[in-house]
Amino acid sequence: MNDKKEVRLQKYLAEHGVASRRSAEQLIQDGRVSVNKKVVQEMGLKIQPGKDQVRVDNQLIGGTVQLRYILLNKPSGYICSAQDDRGRRTVLDLIDGVSERIYPVGRLDYDTAGLLLLTNDGALTHHLLHPSHAVEKTYLAEIEGYPDNRAMEKLRRGLRLRDGWTAPAKANIVRRKGTTTWVELTIHEGRNRQVRRMMEAIGFPVQRLKRTKLAFLDVKDLRLGEWRELSASEVQRLKKL
Repeated sequence: MNDKKEVRLQKYLAEHGVASRRSAEQLIQDGRVSVNKKVVQEMGLKIQPGKDQVRVDNQLIGGTVQLRYILLNKPSGYICSAQDDRGRRTVLDLIDGVSERIYPVGRLDYDTAGLLLLTNDGALTHHLLHPSHAVEKTYLAEIEGYPDNRAMEKLRRGLRLRDGWTAPAKANIVRRKGTTTWVELTIHEGRNRQVRRMMEAIGFPVQRLKRTKLAFLDVKDLRLGEWRELSASEVQRLKKL
């Protein structure tokens, strides 16, 4: 077999829109992937595209794939998954007319709204989610009360959560209205419910949360539930981050 044409199995699955690379590894571990009709559960296996037959749940994977890049303004009340065993609505319910198997780049909580990128480009997904690239994500959080400078400085310096210290964040008060305050927070980490946990750590639990930006992308021109395709220039800018 020609080593120059070989590719790792999980990368092959990601590049063909089956799942993100991490999710593809889980598919392999679960015994749902076969190569040449033999179930494979070992990590790091290399295959030869065009020669080896790869199946997921007995469905053949391969051929030319059209890469899709979807920018969605997610409403709250949707989960970031292809399907849900509890019958909840998923973000894919909002995407019409896309036949390719796209999946979210990262996650937004069920009760969090805002910018979500979906694609079947596994390499770009891996690139954007890798911690070393420190891709910035900006959120607006509505909280009850008025945080003082001391509380805001804790966010800016980094604070300790149960899974360790956070990196310093960009944190600013946007406006105060009635008894609540809107705080803008920019982070580059991707911990579970991180923004909510950071605000709770300074004593101001989040009432409403939305993501407004991912790197240079925003959803200013999209209403909740609307989506659009990224332009070729936007895709190239993402790949160069």
